[in-house]
Amino acid sequence: MAAIALARRLIYSSRGFVIKRNFQMSSARERSEKVLEELKDKNPYFEKYASKIAAVQQSSPEEFLSRLDHVEKEKQKPKFGPAEPQRDYSELLQPKVPLGTEATRDTSHRKLSDIMRLELIEDKSADDIKHLWLEYHKNKDVITAAIPVDQFNLMMKRAKQYPVFIFPIPRSQGYEFIMLQFAANTVHFTPLLNYQVHKENAPECLNITMFTECSDKGIVLMRGEYDTKVINAQEAQCLANQVQLYYSQNNETKLKLLETFTKSPDKFKHMDIIEELNNLKM
Repeated sequence: MAAIALARRLIYSSRGFVIKRNFQMSSARERSEKVLEELKDKNPYFEKYASKIAAVQQSSPEEFLSRLDHVEKEKQKPKFGPAEPQRDYSELLQPKVPLGTEATRDTSHRKLSDIMRLELIEDKSADDIKHLWLEYHKNKDVITAAIPVDQFNLMMKRAKQYPVFIFPIPRSQGYEFIMLQFAANTVHFTPLLNYQVHKENAPECLNITMFTECSDKGIVLMRGEYDTKVINAQEAQCLANQVQLYYSQNNETKLKLLETFTKSPDKFKHMDIIEELNNLKM
């Protein structure tokens, strides 16, 4: 008797599965037919492939819908370059701990001795020091450079006049503005959206430090550390390049933008710095 009862339960269960399966197939078929009607109106090439599309839709509505979903996802990907990961803007609601490594302990004036032993480069030439500096950081998540002293001096002079500014970086759907502020021998960067939320407590996405210990040899060593959750190496380098172009060169257009932003902010136009960046990329 127990065996008969078990058999009946299996039969009823099997019937239930068949009914459920039939319901799912029916629902999928109805959805696929609706999508098919929409394709007729939207896709100019529908008639050319109508017979093949109909064959797939009739034989397997679920596979038909799955293929359409795949096509839609592919269409949403950028045409050129890698897909940009989605930013988790919920992080903006809570300030994060500032970037901190052996080079960022002293926020007033960072020292080269925090990174390397200075006695090892005392008898080295400027070219040798530059080579050692770049090689040391080659496999690290930082950007580096060796800046001529005259360019550094001009940068610091401009930094006193225009200590705060904004730069754009390209995104998949436009541009994001990054705010910078000079402090001692460091430039701090934070997304403008972060600053609007947290003001002076906004976490930085990049800090660039200029080490002057080798200035007697004609160079200043630069190191930039960035938050990989916010920007990548190319974007960090893009920001560093813009700092150099605006603060270390005599370009009348860029100087005018610095002046307007600092002294006449109501006349400042964000599209002007985007245009400057586009001219740079060209």
